[in-house]
Amino acid sequence: MTEGLRERKKRQTRQRISEVAIGLFVERGFDNVTIAEVAAAAEVSVNTVYNYFPAKEDLVLPPEEASPHRLADIVRERAPGESAAGAVLARLRREVRGRERQVGLTAGFGRVLEMMRAAPTLTARLEALGSQMTDALAELLAEETGAPKDDPLPRVVAWHLGSLHALVLSEIGRRTAAGERPGTIASAVLELLDAAESVLGERVLAYAVRGERPCSG
Repeated sequence: MTEGLRERKKRQTRQRISEVAIGLFVERGFDNVTIAEVAAAAEVSVNTVYNYFPAKEDLVLPPEEASPHRLADIVRERAPGESAAGAVLARLRREVRGRERQVGLTAGFGRVLEMMRAAPTLTARLEALGSQMTDALAELLAEETGAPKDDPLPRVVAWHLGSLHALVLSEIGRRTAAGERPGTIASAVLELLDAAESVLGERVLAYAVRGERPCSG
């Protein structure tokens, strides 16, 4: 669908506000910048900022990018014949190879990471987000496999995949903070994913394989 003029202007305004805010946060610290200062620097009203970003933390961790349903969505969209773990591993590899924003491999992320680590409300949101991702994935796995309510397996598999996701982000963060280049980090993280896959075990790797979709018509 072609983006209309109104939608494009809204997207551009949202992007400008986010970029201006992150620039100010990196320069002065997250807790030292007010929403009013962000609005003034972006040349919009305070209400406009809140219309796009209901909470200050959303300026750094927008819900559409830092979603508690990220892992569940990856698994939900997997292809026929692909397991839950296979889908998560494939997505992470693709994002790492592409040096994508979702895994923090874009240029300049090191300073953004330092800013985030220095802000208690942002680190708390990241911790909560990890738990929410695991919970949402466990719920999806239980639903798709028809597991009994007291079956711990969906939760255990979700924990493994959630821990893997957290490990990847933690490794990228550690290496970024150490000053390594994105290309070097990507190579190391791909090796980490290979190692993780080798120790996950068949029970996890083969869990929740999607069946063939019925033909329509």
